[in-house]
Amino acid sequence: MKIRTRILGLSALVSLALVGCQRKEEVAAPPAVGPTGPAAAVTDERLVNAADEPSQWLSYGGTYSEQRFSKLAQVDTSNVNTLGLKWFADYDTNLDQHGSPLYVDGVLYVSTAWNKLYAFDAKTGQQLWQYNAKTPGEWLKNVCCGNVNRGIAAYDGKIYMGTLDARLVAIDAKTGKEAWSTDTILGDKADPLNRYSITMAPRVAKGKVFVGASGGEFGVRGWIAAYDAKTGKEVWRFYNVPGDPSKPFENDAMKKAAATWSGEFWKLGGGGSVWDAAVYDPKTNLLIYGTGNGTPWNQTNRDPKGGDNLYIASIVAVDADTGEYRWHYQTTPGDTWDYDAVSPMMTADLTIGGEPKHVVIQPNKNGFLYVLDTATGKLLSADAFTEVNWAKGVDLKTGRPNVVPEARYKKAGWNLAPGVQGGHSWHPNAFSPQTGLVYIPTWEAYFPMIADPNYKPAAGGFNLGISFGPRGCDNC
Repeated sequence: MKIRTRILGLSALVSLALVGCQRKEEVAAPPAVGPTGPAAAVTDERLVNAADEPSQWLSYGGTYSEQRFSKLAQVDTSNVNTLGLKWFADYDTNLDQHGSPLYVDGVLYVSTAWNKLYAFDAKTGQQLWQYNAKTPGEWLKNVCCGNVNRGIAAYDGKIYMGTLDARLVAIDAKTGKEAWSTDTILGDKADPLNRYSITMAPRVAKGKVFVGASGGEFGVRGWIAAYDAKTGKEVWRFYNVPGDPSKPFENDAMKKAAATWSGEFWKLGGGGSVWDAAVYDPKTNLLIYGTGNGTPWNQTNRDPKGGDNLYIASIVAVDADTGEYRWHYQTTPGDTWDYDAVSPMMTADLTIGGEPKHVVIQPNKNGFLYVLDTATGKLLSADAFTEVNWAKGVDLKTGRPNVVPEARYKKAGWNLAPGVQGGHSWHPNAFSPQTGLVYIPTWEAYFPMIADPNYKPAAGGFNLGISFGPRGCDNC
């Protein structure tokens, strides 16, 4: 008996559900016939105006705002019970399914574990093609948190996907053939500080593909970069933490960041990887994204003086054309709890205090829901959406959390809420402009944070600096 993941088609609506099911036999792929005309004919104009095509799902979050809101109203509470199975298709894997499909002009495109990519005729379920990035199995030792891929991008006849060995690939949307492949790792891949992987869905805008890399637990230096959508050539790269301060800084943002670190932090990379959230905002031409934890998790082991460690655990905005720094908001200064700021975020137009505001919204791993001004990064509100015991709220004047001193587990352990799983992690959230509500998949769980007295930092190692277990924990 073979266990596989499936994609389902429901009658009366292009609607998707991903479930684990069982089959007894293999079924050969049907002939590759499907919708005629250009494949993945996604243009800048269509992406900017995606809300006007509610029957399409052109990008990871549906539109550039990534609200995951649909205007479609054909199916509602009065008739949803009449939907039935129209077709199903198996994925060639039984591993976790993180990627959500794109729907473009009659074709469903979806990525799975092992960096495989499928195209299906949305009406019939016929598999049009399958692409296999052939990710080397041995590279999985450099992957922190599962053999997963969280999504893809469509643009100008191509489908873009990041791979677990940190390549960015472009696939011809009509044929499934590889158009180009770019290795995003600079320098020697055997370098212990180059243990990168890509799990996030790329974003596209104005002829560029934006992607960042994972690897914060292994001691990498986090970055996000833009690549030419036609050729795969790198256009710009922005690092999220400084390198060796004895060497020239790449820009003023890195010089400013270096002042918030101490010790020989760069020898362990620093962290600040980008493994999920990013939003392109056409109103400001900003690429806004979240950065991950510092390396190691326990700040005492990476920064003896306990600085803010910019720009880890931050929401950062850069100019989409040039990659130049524009603003940042650090959700967890001096993070010591694995509170990445990489949970999915959205942009929206709200009325706050009687004034119209164009905002960024993020339910963060640290348990707070943040609302920022999109153009400036100014904090507008921060409210807990799950149990939080590491901080007593956020000071709206300074933008800083009111941290409970004992929660830093320097003298004794702390039973952390939310735990390192996060109050919210990679799972997509949504915003409805009709209700004005944010919808958040939420964790309510603890995690005992205990400093490891025997920890020894190792470049390229799995650097946490904590012990697992409830012993020595004051509030366990």
